[in-house]
Amino acid sequence: MRGPGSDMFDTLRLPPELDHRLRTANPWWEGKPGRVLPSYRRWAFGPLLRRLETGLAPAVVVRGARQVGKTTLLEQVIDHLLRVEVLEPRRVLRVQFDELPSLRPLSEPILQIVRWYENRILGRTLNETAHAGLPAYLFFDEVQNLADWAPQIKALVDHSTVRVVVTGSSALRIEAGRDSLAGRISSLELGTLLLREVAGVRGEGTIEPLLAPNGLQPLLDAGLWRQLTSHGEANRSARDRAFAAFSERGGYPLAHTRPGAAWPEIADQLNETVIRRVIQHDLRMGERGRKRDASLLEEVFRLGCRYAGQAPSRALLIREIKEALHANLGWQRILSYLKFLEGSLLLRMVRPLELRLKKARGPAKLCVVDHGLRASWLEESIPLDPGELERSPALTDLAGHIAESVVGAFLAGIPSLDVAHFPERATEPEVDFVLTIGERRVPIEVKYRRRIDAHRDTLGLRSFLERTHYNAPFAILVTMEDGVEIPDPRILPVSLRSLLLLR
Repeated sequence: MRGPGSDMFDTLRLPPELDHRLRTANPWWEGKPGRVLPSYRRWAFGPLLRRLETGLAPAVVVRGARQVGKTTLLEQVIDHLLRVEVLEPRRVLRVQFDELPSLRPLSEPILQIVRWYENRILGRTLNETAHAGLPAYLFFDEVQNLADWAPQIKALVDHSTVRVVVTGSSALRIEAGRDSLAGRISSLELGTLLLREVAGVRGEGTIEPLLAPNGLQPLLDAGLWRQLTSHGEANRSARDRAFAAFSERGGYPLAHTRPGAAWPEIADQLNETVIRRVIQHDLRMGERGRKRDASLLEEVFRLGCRYAGQAPSRALLIREIKEALHANLGWQRILSYLKFLEGSLLLRMVRPLELRLKKARGPAKLCVVDHGLRASWLEESIPLDPGELERSPALTDLAGHIAESVVGAFLAGIPSLDVAHFPERATEPEVDFVLTIGERRVPIEVKYRRRIDAHRDTLGLRSFLERTHYNAPFAILVTMEDGVEIPDPRILPVSLRSLLLLR
């Protein structure tokens, strides 16, 4: 039934195909169920629901790489609102923007769809429903495909009382939109499955995280890192089974929701729905008027995978790309493609540590967002599971680089955490990663091998700790095995399997 004042909208029409697609994407309007959803809910489900309920910011942005589960997360929240909160179905609108080619004729698609929704579905304005104590919930999926999505969301939340969730798989475009939405949005970043989520998806048991979803100060408490070791050992059985699966398949949900599927099938799906989607679709959707080269992007990503966990020099990358493509390419163009891959959330570029306002020198360390992508793209699976690696000892050195990439991607995924690497200097050895929290720093070294030399393998950490101007209270040594002992009490060993249970 239409509310007062709705006649002003009666002339509004959308293209018939778009009208049909919107109604199909929102079956609850007609009392029909949506698709069958996974029973397992990712860590972001609770935080997203709470932000919607509290309404501290009128819009929530969920960003993450393709295929990490953003759409499923939205559908699970909608299902909860409809079944548990018993919301009137017409108060929920969901739009999947990457599946709507019929949007092209619309000059302001978000605002025009919302006006259509008010008129044809809600029967009154968003503000009328809000004044009645029944605010509407709007879910806009893969919104970064719209060039001017942020001004439209700004206009929407500035003039209407409504709850909005938007998702995007391009960090660059989402961040660009955040600037114009300052004070109006809160953000969640959804990465690939955490190790405890791998355990949950595969039915291996429930493992609780140690680090709270907000606040980084606990990372400066040595007790937290010691507790992390105990936490890993207390959950050893579920942890190790989950880690074996993570070692084989990485952390993309599709690799674990269908455990019976063979790895070559999973790899083909990752290549098609994640990597090629970025190369063929997202690259084309970039800045207008800019020449873009898909073959160059493929080669840059291949090198990012090949040198995962390492900091290859400019000269090395230029030489390899010239040889592969038989083209004379400069560093700035290669760097722009690395940044594009970082913006597409396929790579993490861990920059050198900046000190005393001096510009950091040296190359970035390249960390693939998920080692399963590396395995699928290069057709080269390197085991991280200690048992599997013992059967292939020749792969130990390469596994060490992959482990370093895993650690870098994991740490860089912690919200608001400043992660850098410390290149070798004239009088100082390198350190794999440095966490900066306020005025203090925590150095982290990854030594992924069965035998640890307590003196040689901690040289970089001890050097960093002994320089008081770095203000490091302790250091972390990430190892392959549990139970490593280091005589220096300032250096805390944590196995990779336990480190990944931090979140």
